[in-house]
Amino acid sequence: MIVIVGIIFTLTSITAILASGCCLLLAGSVADIVGNRIISLGGCLMLAIFIAASGVARTGVQFIIFGAFQGVGTAMFFPTSISVLTSTVPRGKSRNVGFSCLGLAQPVGLQVGLILAGVFQKKGVSWRFGFYLCAGIMWVCSVLAWWCMPPGQSREKVTKKRMIYGIDWIGILISSSALGLLSYVLAELSQSTSNIHGAANISLLAITGVLAISFIFWMHHQGSRCAVALISNSLWRNGRFSTLCAMVIICWAVANIFQHVQGLSALDSALRFLPNVLFGVVVNLATGLLVHRLPTNIFVVTVSVISTVSPLLMAIVSPSWSFWICTFWAVLVVPTAQDVIFTVANLAITDAFTEDTHALAGAVFNTISMFGTAVGIAVMAAISQAVTNHSSFNDKRSPDALILAAFWASFGLMIVMTLIGATRLRKLWKIGSAHS
Repeated sequence: MIVIVGIIFTLTSITAILASGCCLLLAGSVADIVGNRIISLGGCLMLAIFIAASGVARTGVQFIIFGAFQGVGTAMFFPTSISVLTSTVPRGKSRNVGFSCLGLAQPVGLQVGLILAGVFQKKGVSWRFGFYLCAGIMWVCSVLAWWCMPPGQSREKVTKKRMIYGIDWIGILISSSALGLLSYVLAELSQSTSNIHGAANISLLAITGVLAISFIFWMHHQGSRCAVALISNSLWRNGRFSTLCAMVIICWAVANIFQHVQGLSALDSALRFLPNVLFGVVVNLATGLLVHRLPTNIFVVTVSVISTVSPLLMAIVSPSWSFWICTFWAVLVVPTAQDVIFTVANLAITDAFTEDTHALAGAVFNTISMFGTAVGIAVMAAISQAVTNHSSFNDKRSPDALILAAFWASFGLMIVMTLIGATRLRKLWKIGSAHS
């Protein structure tokens, strides 16, 4: 029974991620036409309704369906939060701090969730109560958002013509389909690398490749006739934009490995992550306050070097060592690069898009970070299994067997990310100032 429930929760999580990834670009594009407020409030309400529905679900199918709708609600909320910020807060320190607060909200939420999950587990509280509690919080947030969220800047009247020609529907369909299929295959690979030999996964990868090539040609076609393009090919020639996108993918790929590899309970993970979260709050706020005053390229490369130390320490740590010798310091500094790059990348990506497409810009950032997470989980699983299958460990999937391969791979990826930043961001001297 416990195994079946675990499988259902895993499938629900994968379904929610897939639904969110497929709807991000659509939600961002529509929000730029109809306004941020209606899409953001719709996302909040959808989350509140379907989180509550998950608490009363009686079958696995119901649970998975409700999880998918939660993913759609998340996709509606995330991009608009970026656009609401840029449309109401002027450029400069205030907007920088706003982005940093968005960045610190996610690890704080994760920490609170881990602590509550651990407490519920210890006290024997039903998992349904967790959904009821989260649903109640979301209803409160929905009311506060309705009361506090500004109506936004005046926009042109929403017409059928604008909805048809103001949104790159074909581009959204192609990109969302490709991302959805690729994310599914990566999720399969994260379970076992042998799944790549399955006929279905091979076919899906081939279809994804065709869709990716089609997307490039479609963006060229839209640009050549001055039509609306989802993500113009010319954007990728912007060194600052493409470099930071690559760094986001790598940074998010190596994030959140500690709990996955160590196999700890929710409460034990929460206690070990507490220094991480507290330090992350300080780093996020400091980034928001200082990013417009510091040379951005040196700042990003420095924090990347600091974060590179984290997987290195975890790779050389001995199980007999005290938690305070290596593990504490590794957990403490691991969020440094991610927290700084979150703010810097959001500033750069919103600068790359016009003011009236910042919801789409927010969708692009969230899509890239989500893609990085999916790639990271699959790559770490593939490397760990490839190494440990030839190791002396009897249990090839045990934490002891996986830990070295996973953290050495993370260390290598962080070095690659640092080198990318050092070589490609040399001209990125200042970002986030009122006149940048």
